[in-house]
Amino acid sequence: MSGHTERLSVPWWLWLPSLLVGAVLAAQVGLGAAGPRGWVAYPVVLTLVAVGLWRLGRIRISVTEDEFLVDDARLPLRHVAQAIPLDAATKRELLGPSADPMAFVIQRPWVPGAVQVVLDDPDDVTPYWVISSRRPEDLARALRRVG
Repeated sequence: MSGHTERLSVPWWLWLPSLLVGAVLAAQVGLGAAGPRGWVAYPVVLTLVAVGLWRLGRIRISVTEDEFLVDDARLPLRHVAQAIPLDAATKRELLGPSADPMAFVIQRPWVPGAVQVVLDDPDDVTPYWVISSRRPEDLARALRRVG
């Protein structure tokens, strides 16, 4: 039984300008080669851009019955003291001037919301996690309900 699952995929509107910039870069690279060799840069560069965007958007967040999973990181729910949903301004403050260098952060700039997960583990020096979320209230609720 999962309490919450989401993927922080890159939105379609970010793919369009990224691929356009990749096409311009490929055109610049292709200018140095004459004939068909000049076109080789397009599939290479555009493939690299697409793979990069896919990798940026592969982060999966999940709350199970006993763990909070963020990509490869695992947090036993018994160590969750608080789960606080953050709006864009509070997220910016927590990641900027009020940041703790020991915090664990998974942040995606195209996702405005986040959740601060305060830890209660005497053996861990990490004070909290800040995790981007498109549905921060749902994620915080799932962490509080299960944890």
